Amino acid sequence: MTESAAVRGGAPHGARSAENTEGDTVDNDQTVGGGGNGGGRDGGEGGDGDGGEGRPARQRSFWKELPLLVGIALVLALLIKTFLVQAFSIPSESMMDTLKRGDRVLVDKLTPWFGSEPERGEVVVFEDPGGWLNEPAPEPNPLQRFLSFIGLMPAADQQNLIKRVIAVGGDTVECKKGGKVHVNGKALDETSYLYPGSTPCDDEPFGPVKVPDGRIWVMGDNRQNSLDSRYHQELPGDGTVSNEEVVGRAVVVAWPVGRWSTLPVPDTFDQPGLSAAAAAAAGPGALGLAGAVPLVLWRRRRLAAREEAGARG
Repeated sequence: MTESAAVRGGAPHGARSAENTEGDTVDNDQTVGGGGNGGGRDGGEGGDGDGGEGRPARQRSFWKELPLLVGIALVLALLIKTFLVQAFSIPSESMMDTLKRGDRVLVDKLTPWFGSEPERGEVVVFEDPGGWLNEPAPEPNPLQRFLSFIGLMPAADQQNLIKRVIAVGGDTVECKKGGKVHVNGKALDETSYLYPGSTPCDDEPFGPVKVPDGRIWVMGDNRQNSLDSRYHQELPGDGTVSNEEVVGRAVVVAWPVGRWSTLPVPDTFDQPGLSAAAAAAAGPGALGLAGAVPLVLWRRRRLAAREEAGARG
């Protein structure tokens, strides 16, 4: 089953920005020209050589401006695709009914630059950790390479997948046949996003699995048609995905228009106690700190008292 996500670009935004940038440049040129005309009022020897009567600014031909506009649009499209958002197409049924084959989703690539990490319940796009996709990507031609580089068409050689984050670093996740997925001992109510008729894990029970720090456990919403973390536990990482391999979070279904919707985190991932394991791990450290503070203060008082006694003696 092929689950690579294809890249799409965002050139229309870049094109509009390019027109505004060029318009600002023309306005500034006209302002500077007006100032030059004013300089000729002193002796009738203005920079135009016509006694201070400035000639109207000559507008450049559209065909001369077009390469500049196209260049700016391409640069902006590349910057947007690299740092802000990127569009991916869905080539499989592994995330149905949340995402269907042919949907285009917009992926937030900005927040990871500020240290944001994947969270439980998010739908994320990630690079193939190695061995998840068995089919080799077709070799793109030079034109495809260029257009995919600037984000104007899917990248034929990219190997990406899209799944839902079920557990993050430090979590313990498991699922027994006939039962629900449990994260840190809490059962998940997945009815809001599981494909109708799909079971949580009857096709591939697993766990318990302790997710290493800096990694995530991912599963498709169409469980019986998703080669997710459960099926790759023999590979390095034991089926988990490194946070560094995550391209970004899918936030919006942008196409087709009739499918437009956001991709929020389901309520079940907000239930109290889901992060109990992390809280328990932090508990001993917090208790140790609380006990150390009074000891440090007591020791400082004793040292101060000794110094004061020594000064009197």
